[in-house]
Amino acid sequence: MLQYLELGSQILGSGQLRDNRTDIRSIAMFGSRMRFDLSDNKLALITTKKLHLKSVIHELIWMLSGDTNIRYLNDNGVTIWDEWADENGELGPVYGAQWRAWRVIEETPNGLAVRVIDQIANLIDTLRNNPHDRRMIVTAWNVGRLHEMRLAPCHMMFQCFSDLDQETGERLLSMQVYQRSVDYFLGLPFNLIFYSILAHILAEQTGHKAHELIHIGGDVHIYENHIDQVKLQLSRDPKDAEARLVLTPRSSIDEYTFADVNVTGYDAHPHIKGAVAV
Repeated sequence: MLQYLELGSQILGSGQLRDNRTDIRSIAMFGSRMRFDLSDNKLALITTKKLHLKSVIHELIWMLSGDTNIRYLNDNGVTIWDEWADENGELGPVYGAQWRAWRVIEETPNGLAVRVIDQIANLIDTLRNNPHDRRMIVTAWNVGRLHEMRLAPCHMMFQCFSDLDQETGERLLSMQVYQRSVDYFLGLPFNLIFYSILAHILAEQTGHKAHELIHIGGDVHIYENHIDQVKLQLSRDPKDAEARLVLTPRSSIDEYTFADVNVTGYDAHPHIKGAVAV
């Protein structure tokens, strides 16, 4: 994960101090790109601080279910969305709603009707039946409903690409994520492992092997109250051991549970605390 550390050094070295939506200023730069190898069940997982993998896995299962209430997360000891939820635990039509139930209002002979689009189901169908399609995109950036969301999507879209391994004949799945707003210290490590696991799940569901994760960052920033933590992290040498994903096969993407997603061989430096900017 040297790419992650190099990005942190670049932000600290050439980023500019800026105001933003939160009350905490950030050192920011625009435009980043990283590529990670996912072959042989590998993951884009940093080792210079220990991540709470339980939170990442539960968040992914929660989003794939289409849920937008934090009750499931809280019931499983995950609090990463608490700061944005309303008094009933609702977040508005955030990621899960857009991924699994994007609403379209259409005119019909009988008046207006609502059509619901399941982007994840459509993606899986296309990967299975038309893998060279160039429209295999899932987006959470529903402009018409941003005002209803308690927090606008940061990792706003991803695209899949299917290729053929000429030696083995296996289908290889790569994923490219665009993230408009990248919290380098707290958010990005979670986002990388989140989409690594999602790529492996989609590959397993569609007869592929996960190949690569490409992450594109827009506004990439380090908050002022994380600078010391980032410097500590940059002073640490990455661990040599590579973590691997062990995924229990399921017949449908809707059947995965927390117990089906296991990370082995994860060895990391101690956790570093940091307050989230709300």
